[in-house]
Amino acid sequence: MEFKIITPVSGDHQIYTRQVIADFLFKHLEQYGDEVEDILKCIAYTMNPDKGGTIIVGVDESEIVGITILNNTGMKGYIPENILVYIAVDNSKRGKGYGKKIMEKAIEVTSGSIALHVEPDNPAKKLYEKLGFTSKYLEMRLTK
Repeated sequence: MEFKIITPVSGDHQIYTRQVIADFLFKHLEQYGDEVEDILKCIAYTMNPDKGGTIIVGVDESEIVGITILNNTGMKGYIPENILVYIAVDNSKRGKGYGKKIMEKAIEVTSGSIALHVEPDNPAKKLYEKLGFTSKYLEMRLTK
C-alpha cells in the first residue's frame, strides 16, 4: 500500500482530484457520511493555505482503498490542532487492515493532537481506541 499526501503546499493531485476524493468518500462513508457538496467544502478548507490540512489517499495496486481528510483547527493549546473530518475504506476491502494503515499514516504526518467524532455504533470506534484515541468529552449539539 502506498500513500498520496495532498496538502495546500503540495497542491491538488492530477489523478486524485477534489471530485474523485469527494465521490469516493460519499460512496464509502455510507450512513456516516455527508452530501458530496459538503465534502467538497471540507476539501476546499483543507486546500486553503490560510486554513490547511492534509488529505491522505491510500492506494493499493493503483486502486484507491481508503481516504482520510484532516483539517487544521488553528487552535493549538485549547483544542487539538487537527480534526479528522472524514475517513473511509472501500466497502469491498474492509477488514484487511487498510483503515488502520491510513490512520497510522495520518498520525505520522500530522503535527499536534488529533480530534475526531465517531458515532457510538460505528465499528471504527474500536480501531480509534486501539490507536490511542480516548473519549474526553460528550459532544452535544444544538442544530438550528
